[in-house]
Amino acid sequence: MAAMEQFEQFLKRHLPEIESFHPHYETALQSMLLAGGKRFRPALLLSVVRAYNTLLVPNAYHAAYAVELLHTYSLIHDDLPVMDNAGLRRGQPTLHVQYNDVTAVLVGDALNTYAFEVLSQAPFSDRIRVKLIRELAHNGGLHGMVLGQIMDCHFENQPLSLKEIKLLHINKTGKLIAASLKMGAIIVGEEILAEALYEFGVKLGLLFQVQDDILDVTQSTQEAGKPTNNDSDKNSFVTLLGLREALHKADTLAAELFKMMQTFEAPLQQELDGLLTHYINRHKD
Repeated sequence: MAAMEQFEQFLKRHLPEIESFHPHYETALQSMLLAGGKRFRPALLLSVVRAYNTLLVPNAYHAAYAVELLHTYSLIHDDLPVMDNAGLRRGQPTLHVQYNDVTAVLVGDALNTYAFEVLSQAPFSDRIRVKLIRELAHNGGLHGMVLGQIMDCHFENQPLSLKEIKLLHINKTGKLIAASLKMGAIIVGEEILAEALYEFGVKLGLLFQVQDDILDVTQSTQEAGKPTNNDSDKNSFVTLLGLREALHKADTLAAELFKMMQTFEAPLQQELDGLLTHYINRHKD
């Protein structure tokens, strides 16, 4: 069974289970996790571990799951009426649509904290667990994803410069992708590589945001699995640069990423190439 299929089985075995008389809390906790998604961040983490020590892959599922839990919480909150007010995510109705705002807020809170419970129980040394917890907290919290989100919400109807938009999206999107790669390197003891992968991940996250902005104006809601044509009033790369220049920006970032990949050792190049070739070029589909 392929590593990501095994990870999917691991996730299903470790879904949050609650002893409660609440009518839908447990179902809501599991709903968005079971809806699937690309599992891109876990795949990045596991690809690094596979490149250096395949024996550690089963242990690394705990860390990959923690990343997916944190990412899923962020999507649930991002879709709330007070933020993006989205009705569809991963091809499914969002939790505030299925249930109500309170359920969505509290399920997001629960998955956020459960991520660190899962990571604290990962079968690594205490030293490695602390490093992983710090990395996920730093990049997923007030120094990273949350910072990016609050800037995005606050400046939604105020034009920003290209430099400001880059900083916003490096925090909102890039840092959790970068942390996923770095956490894989921490697990296999490649501390110097960890920093190079973090830099690579920040650039990859920036490319992903440019691509998302492009796809928002070129894909249908059905193709994307979430609402599109939704960013006209936001600080998107397409809004600022126009579609043609945004496509050029994506091409430039993609070329830079392929060049950076060439500096990695062959096993890691092979793992990343298999995972990233489609994603890096998805704005061209």
